[in-house]
Amino acid sequence: MLGPPEAPLSRGAAGKMAAAGGRNLPWVEKYRPRELSELVSHRDILSTIQRFISEDRLPHLLLYGPPGTGKTSTILACARQLYRDREFSSMVLELNASDDRGIDIVRGPILSFASTRTIFKKGFKLVILDEADAMTQDAQNALRRVIEKFTENTRFCLICNYLSKIIPALQSRCTRFRFGPLTPELMVPRLQHVIQEEGVDVSEDGMKALVTLSSGDMRRALNILQSTAMAFGKVTEENVYTCTGHPLKSDIANILDWMLNLDFSTAYRKITELKTLKGLALQDILTEIHLFVHRVDFPPSVRIQLLIKMADIEYRLAAGTSEKVQLSSLVAAFQVTRDLIVAEA
Repeated sequence: MLGPPEAPLSRGAAGKMAAAGGRNLPWVEKYRPRELSELVSHRDILSTIQRFISEDRLPHLLLYGPPGTGKTSTILACARQLYRDREFSSMVLELNASDDRGIDIVRGPILSFASTRTIFKKGFKLVILDEADAMTQDAQNALRRVIEKFTENTRFCLICNYLSKIIPALQSRCTRFRFGPLTPELMVPRLQHVIQEEGVDVSEDGMKALVTLSSGDMRRALNILQSTAMAFGKVTEENVYTCTGHPLKSDIANILDWMLNLDFSTAYRKITELKTLKGLALQDILTEIHLFVHRVDFPPSVRIQLLIKMADIEYRLAAGTSEKVQLSSLVAAFQVTRDLIVAEA
């Protein structure tokens, strides 16, 4: 008879490999915090969880928030604090969205892991369900009963990006903690630590670009830093933007200038040439232009019309329409705006 299936290499196992010290590891794993004290953000959440652990009163947890904010690192650091290395595999079950997450998994491995008692060891087992919002509705309903039945010897920790995708019955059984995006003040010292360890040459504007493009996602910041350092050697603002395929501020200024000051055909041709040359996506251009529109001093009525038009274009792009047609629409919207401003003047 076959034994229980071995868990595939998950983020937790990758963290252990990092400890073994692999030079070729992605920096995200190489510098993943291994203890609660190493985590740089959400001190209030960490201190609460630390108190739960020290008082031996850990409830079921539900950690949610955008990616790269330290949810998985937090619970793995907790698990390392609770269990010694040799008992880690027998006391912790970690399942990711990459594993099968249907009702069979809840009735199979999760149920058998939660229902078995720990011999010779006091304390509870820990089941970590990463990216729990990818679980089917049936699986979540089945999990509800398992959580209730085996609370005595097992604690569950659900991690997700979207709280709305977790059924209310599961939410009510867990203590919820929201992990918000990291602030630049918290990100910069951690990035500087990695830069120092790896000996990367980073300019001041390069660091600013890293923080801006990552939008509070530490994982994304480290990935951009590593790919830019490997591709260009030096991390400058231009290199960071080129590496991620994001339009430079100067490019956006040029695009705006062309749309407002040149005739339709010339503006359309120039923007198309720039897009092809630099491999820019219209979605990214639109996002950046949106920020500029708020800064440029347009009459209120004109700005409102323009923003409505841009919102329509973004919606149509998300629906998978042709970029060429939507670019025409964007240029046309700015040409109409220009004519309205002239008429009002």
